[in-house]
Amino acid sequence: MSKEIKLSIDTMIVSETEAKGNILYANLDFCKIAGFSLEELIGKPHNIVRHKDMPKVAFESLWNTIQRGDVWNGIVKNRTKNGDYYWVNATAFSSLKENGELRYISIRVKPTDEEIENAINLYKTLK
Repeated sequence: MSKEIKLSIDTMIVSETEAKGNILYANLDFCKIAGFSLEELIGKPHNIVRHKDMPKVAFESLWNTIQRGDVWNGIVKNRTKNGDYYWVNATAFSSLKENGELRYISIRVKPTDEEIENAINLYKTLK
């Protein structure tokens, strides 16, 4: 049975992907919480941490939002390497490198219990 990994208040998970969503950068908090080494994450699709409980429509909303240049924010349930899970308050946005290459940045922090409860109730209606 999987267990919840609770983020500490000072945890900040940061990642960067290229335009197709493959990971270019992951900080130490990402590796530590998700249980993957940096080498296991780099070059892999960001959905390597997608939890099966997350409705597909949530990620459609995320991609549609960031691809049009807007900032997306939401509560996301992610999966660890060993099958446990953790909740994050995620913010994602696009960024252009100096050479014009498109990148996506995601910053995740600890959500409140109320945010998690609201997300659980919402996601039940979206499945």
